[in-house]
Amino acid sequence: MTSDPVTPELAEIAAAHGVATSYLDGTRTEQPIDAAVVRRILGLLEVDVSGPGAERVALAGARERAAAGALPPTIGHRSDRTRPVPGRGRLTATDGRAAEDGRAHDVDGELPVGLEPGRYLLETDGGRSTVVVAPPALPDPPRTWGWMLQLYALHSRSSWGIGDLGDLTDLVRGGHGAGAVLVNPLHAVTPVPPVQPSPYTPSSRRYTTPLALRITDLPAYADADAATRAEVDALRPEITGDRIAHDRVWAAKRSALEALWRNAGHPDGGRADADLTSFATYCALAERHGGRWSRWPEELRRPDGPGVAAAQRELAPRIAFHSWVQQQAEAQLAGVRAAAREARMPVGVIHDLAVGCDPEGADAWMLQDVLALDATVGAPPDAFNQRGQTWGLPPWRPDRLARTGYAAFGDMTRALLAHADGLRIDHVMGLWRLWWVPSGETADRGTYVHYDAEAMLAVLLLEAHRAEALVVGEDLGTVIPQIREDMAERNLLGSTVLWFSRDPDPETGGDDGPLRPPSRWPERSVATISTHDLPTAPGFLRGEHVRVRAELDLLDDPAAEQEKAAAERAELLELLVTEGLLDRSDGDPGEDEIIVALHGLLASARSRIVLASLYDVVGEPRQPNLPGTVDEYPNWRIPLPVTLEDALADDRVRRVAEVLNRRAAPQR
Repeated sequence: MTSDPVTPELAEIAAAHGVATSYLDGTRTEQPIDAAVVRRILGLLEVDVSGPGAERVALAGARERAAAGALPPTIGHRSDRTRPVPGRGRLTATDGRAAEDGRAHDVDGELPVGLEPGRYLLETDGGRSTVVVAPPALPDPPRTWGWMLQLYALHSRSSWGIGDLGDLTDLVRGGHGAGAVLVNPLHAVTPVPPVQPSPYTPSSRRYTTPLALRITDLPAYADADAATRAEVDALRPEITGDRIAHDRVWAAKRSALEALWRNAGHPDGGRADADLTSFATYCALAERHGGRWSRWPEELRRPDGPGVAAAQRELAPRIAFHSWVQQQAEAQLAGVRAAAREARMPVGVIHDLAVGCDPEGADAWMLQDVLALDATVGAPPDAFNQRGQTWGLPPWRPDRLARTGYAAFGDMTRALLAHADGLRIDHVMGLWRLWWVPSGETADRGTYVHYDAEAMLAVLLLEAHRAEALVVGEDLGTVIPQIREDMAERNLLGSTVLWFSRDPDPETGGDDGPLRPPSRWPERSVATISTHDLPTAPGFLRGEHVRVRAELDLLDDPAAEQEKAAAERAELLELLVTEGLLDRSDGDPGEDEIIVALHGLLASARSRIVLASLYDVVGEPRQPNLPGTVDEYPNWRIPLPVTLEDALADDRVRRVAEVLNRRAAPQR
C-alpha cells in the first residue's frame, strides 16, 4: 500500500508521458506506486509537477496535445497495413531502396500499405515526422542446434589468458556439426583499469571489446619484423589458477597492439567515421583523465564540449590508435561470420545485446542527450528478489529517442548486425517498458516507464530484415502477455529454459507446477538447459547453487533450499525416465549419463533452435554469474576447466553432439 497515493490528475499526466502509476506483480496482483516516485520520474523526463501550479500547467499541456492529435515525432509502421495520420502531406523516402528509386507518396489521412521497408520523412501541415517502415515479420529460422558460450571462458593454447575471436572461429569450424553459436555480448570496455568483467555492463554497445582480439591473427602481426613479433610474443599472459584476470590480459594486449601499431607506421584509421572518432576520443580522454567522464574537466564532459576539439588535436595519435583497434576487431568479427558461412551453418553466429551501458562509459558520454543518466534500469520486488534489483545502467529516454528518429537505437542495432546472423536481446521487455529507479533510491522506489514499442520494433525489424538476421528475445520472468503476443506476431523467437519450463500449479495457478515435457515447449523459441545467471547442469545436479549461496549467507533457510533442490533433482530425473532418455532400473546413473540425457531432452523440444553449453558438458559446476553478488563470487571470471582443443576432443562433447545431431539435425 502506498503512503502517498496518486491523484487522478497526476495519473493523467503520468499516462501522457508513459509513466506507470501501478503494475501487476508476478502473482498478477496490482501494486500501486507512490505519488512521490511518479513525480520524481516525471521530473527526470523534464515534466514539472513539483507543486499544484506546475501540475495544473502540465495537465493542461497534456490535454491540449491529446485534443490536437499532434503528429508523433517518430512513427513505426508495418508494410502490410495502413495507419491513420492527421491531415494531408507528402511521404519521402530518406534511405534504402525506396530512396534510391526516388519514390514519394501523397498522404491523405493514412500511411499507405505496401511501402518498401526503410526510413521516410512525413511532412504535413501539422508538422514533420520520421516514419520507420518495417516488414510485418521476420522469416522462420531453420530448425537447428548450436552452442551457447561465454567467449572469455573459451581459452585455448593460442589465446592470451582469455577466449578470443580466433577461438570462436575454431569452434565454428570444429563444433561437431552445430548450426548456430550464441556468444555473450562482445561490447567495448573502457580501456583503463579496472576493466569491467561483466559483458552486460559495457562502455559501449556499438563497438567491440579489444579483449576479444586474437593478436597473432592480425595482419599487422603477420607483416611485422621478427623483433616486433618476438616483443609481442613475450607479452602473452596465461590463466593463473581458476580466474580470468581481465586487467592483466588487457595490459598485455594493449602493449602488443601498440607495438604492432607503431611497427605498421601509426595508421590513422583512415576509414574512421565521426561516430568512431567520437568513441576513440572518449578512449583517449579516459586514458588521460580516468574512466569516469563525470569527473573530467567540465569542458570535456560532452562530445561537443568547448575543450574537446583542442583535446582531439593534442590526443590525435591515441585517437588514431583506438580507431585502428576497432577496425581490427571489425575485421576479425567479419572473419568469424565468413567461417560460419564456409561451414554452411544454417543460422550462424548470434550476438547478444546488453540491456544498457555503463553510466561512466563511452555510450553514456556520447549519447547523454538520449539517456536518463539520473536513473538506473532494474526490476521491482518479486519472489526471487524481495527488495527488487538495480543494475546501474541508465535507460533510454523515450521522448528524446522519438525526437531523434530512434537514430541511436538504429545505429547500435545496425552495428551489431553488421557481422552477425542473429541478435539476442537481453531483457527484451525493454522495448516495451523498463523499470526506472531514480539515482539514490532503492529498487522498490521506482516504476515502469513505457516506450513506443511499435517504433522500437520497427527499427529492430528493419535492421534485422536488411541484415537477413533472426532476433531472439530474452523473455524470462514476469512478462506481460502483450509482449509475447507482439513477439510471436513478428516472429521474434522467445527463450525457453528447462529449469523454468513448468506447467501452472493446479492449486495456486502460479508458474511453479510440474516440469513441462519438451514436446509442449514453445516452437518459436530458443531452448536451453540453463542461462549464465542460473546453475550449470553439473551445479544443479550436485546442489552447488545451494551450497554457494548458503556459504555466502544469501539464503534465509539453507536447509529448506537444500530440500527443495533435492526434490527438483528427483523430479528432473523422473522426467528423463518418463521421456525414455534415462534408465534407472539399476539405480541412479552417473552425472555424465544424466547430462547426455538432458541434452536428449533438449534435442526433442519443439523449439526452433536448441543450444548446449560447454560449461554443462565438460562438468563445470560453477555458474558464470551469481545474481546478488559483486566481489563475493568470481562473476564473469570463470574459465572452462579445459582448453578449447581438449573440449572439442572430449568424449562427453562428442556424445552430446551426436545426440543433438541425431534429434535436432541442422537442415543443410
